[in-house]
Amino acid sequence: MDQEIYDFLLRHLQGIMTNDIASYHETTANDLTLYEWWVTPHRLDGLPFHEFMMNSNAERGAVFGAEETGKTRFDLSNLLIQRYGDTAIASYTLLISTALGTGVQVAAHNESRVMVKIDDAWKVVHVHKSPAYSAPHVG
Repeated sequence: MDQEIYDFLLRHLQGIMTNDIASYHETTANDLTLYEWWVTPHRLDGLPFHEFMMNSNAERGAVFGAEETGKTRFDLSNLLIQRYGDTAIASYTLLISTALGTGVQVAAHNESRVMVKIDDAWKVVHVHKSPAYSAPHVG
């Protein structure tokens, strides 16, 4: 595993999970593109969309993407990092576990993040998320 990319990816995701806008800007390119199946079926461009979500979540004490508040952790299942010089792709199933009064709730979805080294700093330039459930044709 490429430790440099792995450490960068964890820092990037931790910044998102803790609503740390400064960290998000440090680790994300201004011209970010992304697909988030649970938000819209269309491509999202730029940082303002997530800045709004992160600020709103911080105001209510929630982590990014959570319906309710509670102690939260994330894990990267089946992580694969592919590096080609100053470009890297990480693909994995993101598991977000949240401790609620009713028990632990786990949300999962598949992600690919493309990272490029720009001016000696890694930046996420593209994200693609898809649901982590059985395909309709699988009985």
